[in-house]
Amino acid sequence: MKNKFYTYIQTLQDQICKGLEVADGQAKFREDLWERPEGGGGRTRVIENGNVFEKGGVNISAVHGKLPEAMQEMFNVGEADFFACGLSLVIHPKSPMVPTVHANWRYFEMYDDKGNIIQQWFGGGQDLTPYYLFEEDAKHFHLTCKTACDKHNPEFYPKYKKQCDAYFWNAHRNEARGIGGLFFDYCKATDDMTMQNWFDFVSEVGNSFLQAYVPIVERRKELPSTAEQRTWQEIRRGRYVEFNLVHDKGTLFGLKTNGRIESILMSLPPHVQWVYDHHPESGSEEEKLLKTLKSPVDWI
Repeated sequence: MKNKFYTYIQTLQDQICKGLEVADGQAKFREDLWERPEGGGGRTRVIENGNVFEKGGVNISAVHGKLPEAMQEMFNVGEADFFACGLSLVIHPKSPMVPTVHANWRYFEMYDDKGNIIQQWFGGGQDLTPYYLFEEDAKHFHLTCKTACDKHNPEFYPKYKKQCDAYFWNAHRNEARGIGGLFFDYCKATDDMTMQNWFDFVSEVGNSFLQAYVPIVERRKELPSTAEQRTWQEIRRGRYVEFNLVHDKGTLFGLKTNGRIESILMSLPPHVQWVYDHHPESGSEEEKLLKTLKSPVDWI
């Protein structure tokens, strides 16, 4: 399964990078191959300073070796070997009218001292972070997520949408990072779902990503925007940074397993502001977004 999934995310990385390059119309992804001293490595691809995308990364990695002590504590196990692979992406557009997007699909195995698999699971999801709220875009993103889920289990979308709303929550700000999407983790074999079933589901979601995001980019990338709206985008990007550095499990996992720091922190936007005690004008589009982020919305 680990070889099968790694082959899949290699292909998916190619497809997503190509689709985003077409949407940008100018910039191309730069590729950076790297190795992890303890075992494994990855293929980082970064796009910068394009017509549409200010900065973004679409990264794959496959790492293995001894499970670090911090992760042993997290999983409540002793010494063990592990393998983890996944694709992680974050795209920060130039225009405040185009939302930031994040997605991740991953697979994990843990072994006993004889090399037998003792734990294995899939995880992942995709979520949208707009700076200006267009309900048409929110509905499109969520409907694409629901369509992918419904092909496998009608209970998946409401379950994983709820988990996404709970996970991407900036508790110290008492607000959501964005308008959600899907989040699933520790997807293990059961009587109802084999690991092959989980592979089929996760790849279905991965394959839906471009369909979920690119039509939104095409609708919004030519809209005019002001310097004040750019400032608002940079302030909201600050909240994005806060979540990634304070709460995000993927970032923490990478830092605790001696991951490649440039790949881990590629999720951070290039231009950000922290304005003391900032509040948008009453009745403004900015205030509308903040009110929406105070509690989850059923977009469908």
